Amino acid sequence: MKITVVGAGAVGASCAEYIAIKNFASEVVLLDIKEDYAEGKAMDLMQTASLNGFDTKITGSTNDYSKTAGSDIAVITSGIPRKPGMTREELIGINAGIVKEVSSNIIKHSPDVTIIVVSNPMDTMTYLVHKTTDLPKNRIIGMGGALDSARFKYRLAEALEAPISDVDGMVIGGHSDKGMVPLTRLATRNSVLVSEFISEDRLSQVSEDTKVGGATLTKMLGTSAWYAPGAAVSGLVQAIACDQKKIFPCSTLLDGEYGLNDLCIGVPVVLGKGGIEKIVEIKLDEAEMNKLKESAEGVKKTNGLLEL
Repeated sequence: MKITVVGAGAVGASCAEYIAIKNFASEVVLLDIKEDYAEGKAMDLMQTASLNGFDTKITGSTNDYSKTAGSDIAVITSGIPRKPGMTREELIGINAGIVKEVSSNIIKHSPDVTIIVVSNPMDTMTYLVHKTTDLPKNRIIGMGGALDSARFKYRLAEALEAPISDVDGMVIGGHSDKGMVPLTRLATRNSVLVSEFISEDRLSQVSEDTKVGGATLTKMLGTSAWYAPGAAVSGLVQAIACDQKKIFPCSTLLDGEYGLNDLCIGVPVVLGKGGIEKIVEIKLDEAEMNKLKESAEGVKKTNGLLEL
């Protein structure tokens, strides 16, 4: 199993590290346009192999896509990260050109690849890959919902004062501060609805804190977060590589599901060796459906800025 990660910055390097530590891939290729940067990150990570007990080979390359040939899965993290005060949507102009070029070069050397998009605005960048490549839709996946749901569970555990392993919850909708739809009604603590333990007001606060999770960290760090995005990607990669049939909320191209068409947005999917093997349509109440449709309108508005 060969995995390529394009973009050797903080997010890309974290992806490579978590994938390697899980020890399910034979090789991870890091690629970056900055001279010797990916090679240096790969060497640094390989020097942790004996300490962290993994046998995955990590190599680096400066913009040589031939080194990615035969990749089963490719992760696109390249693009400019958010700065404090920026929205994900403001990155579209520069990042669209980068993602289009990267996906084209990846597919040229690995025609059977599955692509996971991390670059922001993530739902629109995922849609761009659909519109500019010939890959089947099950092999193009946007990462956002997996990360947003991890942040949701963190906030739920915080509010419940419970171990995070007790908590389950999901975020659907667009990967944006306004577009996320944390499903508080369905969140559970060890199979018991969270609403049994905390008030509606506290649940509402959890929802709002989740939606600005990325912006909160960007303000604190001065740039986008990287540990949780890297871990989210590694979870998706492992589910596909190991044919785990796990359910994650991911940005996927919808064709009538949830009453939506011709856009990529976060909904629960089953991930296995075929990529997105099934879109799971859960029963939403009227308020949740309205929020999802509102989120979809925001995504479509951003999609309209693309030059296809």
